[in-house]
Amino acid sequence: MPLSLASTILLASLTSSTLASPMAQRQSTRPFYIANNCPTSVNLYIGGVLSGSIGKGKSVTKTLPVDSGFFYTNVNAGSPTAEGTSRAGFLGPDIYYIVKDPTYINAGISIVPHKQAAFNGFCPKIECDSIDCTQAFSFPPTGVPPNSTTPPTPPYFRCPVASVTFDITFCPTGKFPSQVTTIHPLFGGAQKCMDVRGAKFENGTPVQVYDCNKTNAQRWLITRGNTKVQLAGTNFCLDAGSNPASGVGLKIWQCYDNLAAQAWNYSDDDRITLVGKGQCLDLTGGNTANSNQLQTWQCYAGNNNQVWTV
Repeated sequence: MPLSLASTILLASLTSSTLASPMAQRQSTRPFYIANNCPTSVNLYIGGVLSGSIGKGKSVTKTLPVDSGFFYTNVNAGSPTAEGTSRAGFLGPDIYYIVKDPTYINAGISIVPHKQAAFNGFCPKIECDSIDCTQAFSFPPTGVPPNSTTPPTPPYFRCPVASVTFDITFCPTGKFPSQVTTIHPLFGGAQKCMDVRGAKFENGTPVQVYDCNKTNAQRWLITRGNTKVQLAGTNFCLDAGSNPASGVGLKIWQCYDNLAAQAWNYSDDDRITLVGKGQCLDLTGGNTANSNQLQTWQCYAGNNNQVWTV
C-alpha cells in the first residue's frame, strides 16, 4: 500500500535525522525497564550473570550498555546458562530480537520500545510464549542488519528513534507456557513415564507408570505453579476423585475449570500437589513396574515417590 504523504515525510525525517544520526550511533548506555508478570518471583540474568530477582508483579530499571547480552530468567526449569529459556537481545542503538530454545521455553517474554508507537513496520511489540512462536530466532543470530529506510527481515526488529529505550516483560500472558512434555518419576528416570492405561482416552481410565514409548498416552500439558495436568490433544485431565486421600488411585476425567479434583500445583521442588488437600501425586509403593497405577498420598518432605520431572 503506498505511504501517505505524512508517513513519507516522517520516514524521510527519520532517515536523515535518526538512522544516520551520529548522536544515535554514539548512544552507549540506556535504561531497560524489566517487568515480571509471572506467577512467582524470578531471577534476572543479564549477559549470563545473575542480576538480582524481581518479585511477582514488580519491575526494575537497569541502566546498562546498549549491548549487554541476553536478558532472561531461569524460573520454571530454565537454566542459568540460558538453555530452556526465551531471551531478549539487542544490537547497536536500535535493533532488538528474541531467541527461543527450540525444545523448551520456561517463560514467555516480550519486548516493546518504551513509550514509542509502532510506525511503518518499525518499533512493533514482539512476543514469544511457546516454541512455535514466529517472532523469535531458534538460535542466537550472527551479523547485524544494515541501516535502511525499510524494516529489517524478522525476527530482527528495529526502532530507529533517538535514545530509544525498551520494556522487557517476563510472562506477558501472566502465566507460564503450557508445554507438551512427558512426566517422569524420580525412580526410573527418563525411562519411565506417567501413562494413560491402554491409551483409552475416556473417563475413569487409570493413570499408571509405564516404559516411555513416545505415544499420545504419555504426552501431557503442565506448568509450574497452579495448573491442570492435561493429556495433550484431548479434553482429559489428571483427576484425584471426589474424596482424595492416601491410597486413592488416579485416573483421567473430562477437564473442568475450578474442579478441586483437577487443581494441582507443580512446585519448584518437583512435587505435583493437589491444591489445599495435602495430597501429592505418588508413585505407589515406589514401584516402577509397568501398569502400576499412580495414587495420591499425604505429602511428605523427603518422600522421593512424590518427585516428578519433565
